[in-house]
Amino acid sequence: MKKLATVLVAAGLVFSASACTAPTKLSTAETCDRVKAVLSNPANNIGKSGLTRLANQIRPIEVVASDELKPALGSIIEFTDESAKEAPDEAKLSGLESDYQNAGTAFTQFCS
Repeated sequence: MKKLATVLVAAGLVFSASACTAPTKLSTAETCDRVKAVLSNPANNIGKSGLTRLANQIRPIEVVASDELKPALGSIIEFTDESAKEAPDEAKLSGLESDYQNAGTAFTQFCS
C-alpha cells in the first residue's frame, strides 16, 4: 500500500510539473504599466530599504519584460542593488550610473 501511495504521489508531481508553462512575455505597454505601478509607490523612494524594495519588485517584471525594456530594467536593478549596500563601491556605482541614466531614457522613450 505504501508503494502504491508513493507511486501515485510521484505521478502527481510529474503531472503537475508538466502542466507548468514558461512565463508569458509582456508587451512593451504591459511592461510599462507594471513598472509605473512599482515606481508610483512612495515607499520605494526612501533610503536604502526603499532601493532594495524597488529592485525586488522589479525583478519579477524583468523576467517577463518586453525585449525593448529588459536591458533597462536590468540596469536599474544593478544600480539599486549596488546603491543599497552598506558600503557601495563608488567606482562600480559611477560605472553603473550611466547605464542607469540610459535606462531612464529608454523608459521615457517607450513609456511616455
